[in-house]
Amino acid sequence: MTLPAEHQPGMGQELIYGCMGLGGSWSAEPYSSAQVDEAAAAVDAALAAGITLFDHADIYRHGKAEAVFGEVLAQTPGLRERIRLQTKCGIRLGEEGLDAFYDLSRDSILDRVNGSLARLRTDYVDVLMLHRPDPLLDPAEVASAVGQLLAEGKIRAVGVSNMSAPQIDLLQDRLETPVVANQLEMSLSARAWLESTVLVNHAEGTDYSFPHGTVEHCVRRGISLQAYGALSRGLYTGAPAADPSAAETATTALVAAMAAAKGTTGEAVLLGWLMKHPAGIAPVIGTANPDRIRACAGAAEVAAGMTRAEWYRLWITARGSNIP
Repeated sequence: MTLPAEHQPGMGQELIYGCMGLGGSWSAEPYSSAQVDEAAAAVDAALAAGITLFDHADIYRHGKAEAVFGEVLAQTPGLRERIRLQTKCGIRLGEEGLDAFYDLSRDSILDRVNGSLARLRTDYVDVLMLHRPDPLLDPAEVASAVGQLLAEGKIRAVGVSNMSAPQIDLLQDRLETPVVANQLEMSLSARAWLESTVLVNHAEGTDYSFPHGTVEHCVRRGISLQAYGALSRGLYTGAPAADPSAAETATTALVAAMAAAKGTTGEAVLLGWLMKHPAGIAPVIGTANPDRIRACAGAAEVAAGMTRAEWYRLWITARGSNIP
């Protein structure tokens, strides 16, 4: 497996590989050696694209995503020291007669992190992400669990996912370590994070539930914004759509035209559009297809060369109407 040059640790504007697609099905069926090979190929492609941060969650494929990744780490001496890992906890699936519920209690956090470390075959993760806001969350309990995990060396930092500015502040009031990242759905198709900034005091703003001010809060506090769903699940780069809207069809054509003009890929254009934003957004790439992973490699260069007019043209075309 090809390893990249040394990468400085840190959370900032970069590409992240999201491992949710690894490990086979979401059933209880064990993973296979072929799925370990698939994970190895995805990791290799990510490394070739310059990616060194890998994103997990304890629930992905009911733990199998972490487990196959752990197999890859075990088979590749030196790999763990060259990459950063983050995983999430806080969602419980198929327990107590419920399809899902949230649990950020102290004991659950400690138990879930230990399970993730065992599956990943590592002594620590670089970042522990709290996966979803838990209405029963006690900030003091979370702080106690995080403090213990930091002291034990099992995690090196803490982040959150799908949280608003007030929810982050509620945690930060008790945490003795800074929240370093917030992972949110952000893309050219999932634009609520962006629309909310220009639709203040505008009737159309009621169409978007994204808590306005969250992006700005993260920028002010130095909290890295990680964008999941960044490639819009292939919507603009070849994924079959049963009944695409006029805006989706036009955006697909525009992305392809921009990619051709810039000598790059549609994936790089979509990710570059996110990375152009001054908040320093770090897109999470969720595909397990090695070719598509490698197609993302030029995103930073696209972001650097994208003009303001090009950035706005993509946004306006995707929304299907002019901005106010």
